[in-house]
Amino acid sequence: MNSHLPYSQACENNKAPILEKLREIFNAPGTVLEIGTGTGQHAEHFAAALPHLQWQPTDHPRAAHLAVARLQQAALPNVLPILELDVNQMPWPVSACRWAFSANTAHIMAWEEVETMFQGVAACLQKDGAFCLYGPFKHNGKFTSDSNRTFDQSLKAKASHMGIRDIEALSELAQDVGLQLHDDHAMPANNELLVFVRSA
Repeated sequence: MNSHLPYSQACENNKAPILEKLREIFNAPGTVLEIGTGTGQHAEHFAAALPHLQWQPTDHPRAAHLAVARLQQAALPNVLPILELDVNQMPWPVSACRWAFSANTAHIMAWEEVETMFQGVAACLQKDGAFCLYGPFKHNGKFTSDSNRTFDQSLKAKASHMGIRDIEALSELAQDVGLQLHDDHAMPANNELLVFVRSA
C-alpha cells in the first residue's frame, strides 16, 4: 500500500491524459528534465510507461524530499535520483536534456521565477527537444473557465506572487530565450499542455 506516501489527487487525475500526449511528443530516447517533481506520481507513471526515456526528477530544495520514498519504492531503472533545483540558482545541476516537463508550477512561482525557468530550460534543451508545460492558463488575459478564475483568486489570496499565467506572455518569454510555442493541447479540467521547441 502507498497510503503513507505523499499524494496529490490532481496528479492522479491528470497523469493518464498527460501521458497520452507525452507518448507523441517524447517519441525518441533521451533524458527528460522534470521541474517540480512534487510527490513523484508523474515521474513514476511516465517513466514506467516510457522506458525509452531516462527521467531526471528535480524539485526545490524545500520539496525535493517529497518524492524520494515513492521513487525508491518504484525502483524504476530509468529514473535517476532526484536533484535539488532552485530555478533561480544558476547554473542548474542538469547541464543537458532532450526533453523537459513541468506540471502546475508556473502559477505557483513568482513571474521572475517563471522567467528563470525558461532561461534554464533553454540552456539545457537539445536542438531537437521540446519543453512541455502543463497547467491552467489564460488567453489574452482572459480566463478559460469560471473555475480557473476562482482558482486564480485563491492563489492570490495565499500569496500575491502566484496566479494563472497568460499564454501570450509565456510565448514572449519563450521567444526571448530562443524557444517558440509549437502546440497548445486542450486537457481535462480546463488545463492545457503547452509545447515549446527551438525557434531556430
